[in-house]
Amino acid sequence: MKQIVNMSAFGGKQSSIAKATQISVLVLTGVLALAPFAFAQFQTPSGAGSGLPNDTSVSGFVIKIINIALAVAGLIAVLFLIIGGFRYITSAGNEETAEQAKKIITNAIIGIVVIILSFVIVRVISNALVSNQV
Repeated sequence: MKQIVNMSAFGGKQSSIAKATQISVLVLTGVLALAPFAFAQFQTPSGAGSGLPNDTSVSGFVIKIINIALAVAGLIAVLFLIIGGFRYITSAGNEETAEQAKKIITNAIIGIVVIILSFVIVRVISNALVSNQV
């Protein structure tokens, strides 16, 4: 029974390249699954027109790209939070694996906080630039 637990998807003797490949595939799948929702703002509701966004300024485009990048980073951080929780639950009493899982969870939470603060900073700066109060 102990061998079955140790050979789980994240707890076995897999190389770091295999783990990175698995995580990359999961992230890419999540990004591709959520891409229609991220780019839904570019669609014209009336059906007439080119389908391009109405905001043609460079700053508006850069802010949208930054917001999409922060959303992707947030998804990755939440994915790591889930992976850390899974590893913690499946540690099966192994203290080393449980400590590694706790570190993953802690770093994922720190990452989520940093991403949220980055989003707030970008929002404040973009509102200041748009209203020309800088």
